[in-house]
Amino acid sequence: AIRGAFEKRGHPRHLTWVNVGAQGGRGKVPGTIEEIGLPGLMDRYLAGHLETCKTQLQLAENHNLELHTLPQGVMSLVLEAQAVGESHLRSEVGVGTFLDPRVGRGSALSPDAQAQYVAEDGDALHYFLPKIDIALINAPYADSEGNIYFRDAATWTENIQSARAARANGGKVFVTVSRIVPKKEAEINLRSDKVDYIVLHPYNEQTASIRQRRFWPMFTVGANVDAPAAGRKLRFINNVLKITPVRGPVEFALARLAACVFAAEVPAGAMVNIGVGFPEEVARQLVEHGLFDQLLFTTEAGAYGGLPAPGIFFSAAIDPQHLESSSRMFHRYQTDLDVAVLGFLQVDGDGNVNASHRGPRMIDLVGPGGFPDIAAGARTIIFVGCWMTGAQFALAGNSLRIAKPGPFKFVEKVTHITFSAREALRMRKKVYYVTHVGVFALTENGLELRQVMPGIDVERDILQACPARIRLPENGQVTVVDEAVLSGAGFQLHLQRR
Repeated sequence: AIRGAFEKRGHPRHLTWVNVGAQGGRGKVPGTIEEIGLPGLMDRYLAGHLETCKTQLQLAENHNLELHTLPQGVMSLVLEAQAVGESHLRSEVGVGTFLDPRVGRGSALSPDAQAQYVAEDGDALHYFLPKIDIALINAPYADSEGNIYFRDAATWTENIQSARAARANGGKVFVTVSRIVPKKEAEINLRSDKVDYIVLHPYNEQTASIRQRRFWPMFTVGANVDAPAAGRKLRFINNVLKITPVRGPVEFALARLAACVFAAEVPAGAMVNIGVGFPEEVARQLVEHGLFDQLLFTTEAGAYGGLPAPGIFFSAAIDPQHLESSSRMFHRYQTDLDVAVLGFLQVDGDGNVNASHRGPRMIDLVGPGGFPDIAAGARTIIFVGCWMTGAQFALAGNSLRIAKPGPFKFVEKVTHITFSAREALRMRKKVYYVTHVGVFALTENGLELRQVMPGIDVERDILQACPARIRLPENGQVTVVDEAVLSGAGFQLHLQRR
């Protein structure tokens, strides 16, 4: 509708658009943020996750859009601050990364970006956002008085904070809901005096592809479903839709290895965040080996407890204990997050990680998402991913070999620092990097090889081949991974006790 109005009347125009999570359709799905990717309609775009917004990335590539990014947690907390009349956030999140003006370009991504939403502030960073004038939010229901309900939602994200920020700034709040329901005073999440317009839209979604009017109870509080069984159904759906890559025996071995590192480091009762991609496979191993009830899984979108949903349903959870705003969850992560399992695009010899930029062009941008906030909060971080891009590995008996090499993901220097190893060491975090060939740990001297997969030659396949600087333990001994990790036969996992 905004696009149509612009094309017909030339208004609205010159918008600065802010969103926290992914809102694009990868150039394929209609009805997303990409609809308003027109020169003159959108002048500036600021988002935490950019990979799905192909139209905006191409506009920036063509010098027709000023493109910015900030971590999702930082953005949600700045929205929370605006809601109470404050304008900025001082945080250690992002120090030493591309977001730090002493290291990179701050929020600015496109070459000709003029604005800046982050500044150095001693041993921290100073973040802010443009003042929100208009909040466009989604909720399941409204009553006839205009009160808003998030009952039966899959996530709350930053909807309520966005609405409150717009109102605090003298702006307007638009809410789209799936139906009008009877008033229930105790269940109201946003009162009618905080809302300007309500649009009844029967095709509203609970989560990706699931209409709110036919919501899936598994994603709601009190669902009381068999979470592992429901998780298997969701993985099947993702495989059929080709949303997530089809994994094979080698990938399962990688996930088992990362799960072993997890079990050795993480006590029962730990609060956990699981990233997208390979980390989801690690979570599957933990669940299928009976550890689901011993861990507190969370998502940055605000699902507390339950089992994180994979693939297209990422950010929701199966049978969560409760839902809360993303800002509330990021507050928790600052103090209570025991472990995060995250992916990577590149790792260098110092232990820095690039998880935000696949290549030199604007169209290659992924964005940091909640990665910097989660990594800053977690006491233990387990990065898991491929040793090489597009390589082929072969399992023969109880050994693994590199059948066809590819470009290394472990490089001399990462092109984008999304995770600062120096900051992690300063904060005394435990950091591990799990790949097809083995397990590396972050030390004061950089990456140290701790475990190697059976069949992988340390000298030939790692030390002499890899561009990244890799060290061996002082005694020169690298532990060979148990064969059960490769085959899965007799494989077991047990958490430590606090």
